[in-house]
Amino acid sequence: MPAPVKISFLGGLGEIGRNCAAIEVEGRIMLIDCGLMFPDADAAGVDLILPDFSYLVDNADRVEGVVATHGHEDHIGALGFLLEEVPLTVVGSPLTVGMAKGRIAERGVLDRAKFVEVSDNERIQIGPFDMEFFPVTHSVPHGFATAFHTPQGVILHSGDFKLDNTPVDKRLTDLGGIGHLAKDDGVRLFLCDSTNAEEPGYSDSETSIGKSIQGLFRAREGRRIIIACFASHIHRVQQIADAAIATGRTVATLGRSMNNNVALARQMGLLHIPDNKLMDIEDVNGIPDAELCVISTGSQGEPLSALARMATGDNRWLTIHEGDCVILSSHPIPGNESSVSRVIDGLIRKGAEVVHSGIAHVHATGHAKAEELRVMHSIVQPEWFIPVHGEYRHMAEHARLSASMGQDPERIMLCSDGDAVLLTDDGLERTDGIPCEFVYIAGTVGALDHTVLSERQILGREGFVTAIVSLSIVGARAELLRDPEVLSRGWVDGDEGDLLRKEATIAIRQAVEEALAEGKRTRHHFERVTRRALGRFINKRTRLRPMVVPVVLGAHEGEEPGS
Repeated sequence: MPAPVKISFLGGLGEIGRNCAAIEVEGRIMLIDCGLMFPDADAAGVDLILPDFSYLVDNADRVEGVVATHGHEDHIGALGFLLEEVPLTVVGSPLTVGMAKGRIAERGVLDRAKFVEVSDNERIQIGPFDMEFFPVTHSVPHGFATAFHTPQGVILHSGDFKLDNTPVDKRLTDLGGIGHLAKDDGVRLFLCDSTNAEEPGYSDSETSIGKSIQGLFRAREGRRIIIACFASHIHRVQQIADAAIATGRTVATLGRSMNNNVALARQMGLLHIPDNKLMDIEDVNGIPDAELCVISTGSQGEPLSALARMATGDNRWLTIHEGDCVILSSHPIPGNESSVSRVIDGLIRKGAEVVHSGIAHVHATGHAKAEELRVMHSIVQPEWFIPVHGEYRHMAEHARLSASMGQDPERIMLCSDGDAVLLTDDGLERTDGIPCEFVYIAGTVGALDHTVLSERQILGREGFVTAIVSLSIVGARAELLRDPEVLSRGWVDGDEGDLLRKEATIAIRQAVEEALAEGKRTRHHFERVTRRALGRFINKRTRLRPMVVPVVLGAHEGEEPGS
């Protein structure tokens, strides 16, 4: 009897980002992607959000490697963090591997990874994993759909894809190859991108954006043009460069990831910009506005990005001036709308004209819309289906779409982060889940837990109040040396604040004196008394809940008996 195959979801099911799943065959583990997610405004001070790797760390001796379906951060951005814990073989197209190497090198763990580059339609074996790679069109070149030939039949993962009949590089989604796979071997389980399941119709071809950008450039002759897009969107960069060169401009790139990806893509022959039409951003001063196009990072309003710094006047290379045209060749990722809006507002305040996807055809999605998903389902015709990659509503809509195409509803399974399923001779069934907590990364201090993040959110919303209690305890004699001191930040201010702090001092003094009269002598007890007295006062008088921090000086260490 063929052994069962287990699939566990570490991230990407219920959010945009953190894409990571694990397939287990014959006791070995192969990951599908290992991505990160960028925080929203509520994640105070958090730089990145990673999948929970504890399951992989606990089973490190069983982890074979990872298939990187394409080069986006939400699919490869966490590899360096995982490699700090678990050595890996990274499998992907040459471009994807090149992008992954750059991110891994930044974490200083390049020596803990082996790299296997695969070509379109190649089939390879790593350990018990028999894998076949089908080209798909997406907003980064050289993405793959991956077929895992397992003891329980073919498991097909779509990767991020769209059906673009006129892609910039002529590399089409291989519906023919996928169709042969479905017809010859059959697809036992299909895992498919759900991002645009709610969007009707078909996605626009990437080449349509190139034509629109050319029109925008021609209509703004004589003016400096700065255009922002994803650094990984090599085809968009190519079309921007083509439009710039056709209108007599020289191209400069701005932003570390943009510089790195343009250099990598040119080296690999995937991006074609003549040397005499590409210049360093350090050399743009003195270039006439009519002869310059800057391609920048920051299209998602990232606070420290090149474009955001232009909006605040802090960019060391470029200062926005009256008459500049700034084009945002992207659409805000869900959750980034307010950040993008702030950047647009800042640029307009500095005199720039801003063109974005809300007013011009400057972006095409890289994800299949509903009719494209219908085409894919009609070809694959899987026995079982799990929607992946998207917020829960996207996956739920994809499940409904699949059922409308004739998929047996009993063989559609909606999953979330942390879920695990078992594919057996009898079908697909749920099994024990795995840890799936968000792992928050801030600066160089490593992972933060939920307690720290919760404390930061309280500080941001309500501020903090601290009370300093000074005691003198010598033998049987114990007393307050002075009135408690109440300090605050972000709580209340002005005359009202002064009055409240005086009243809080009285409440704390009364509580501490009562504890002293009861014979209490330890720091732990007085901290608790102070916190309760101050907390009750604040809640009663202000209905606010700032963080309360008691500081007790002069008391004994330890806890009271029975406390």
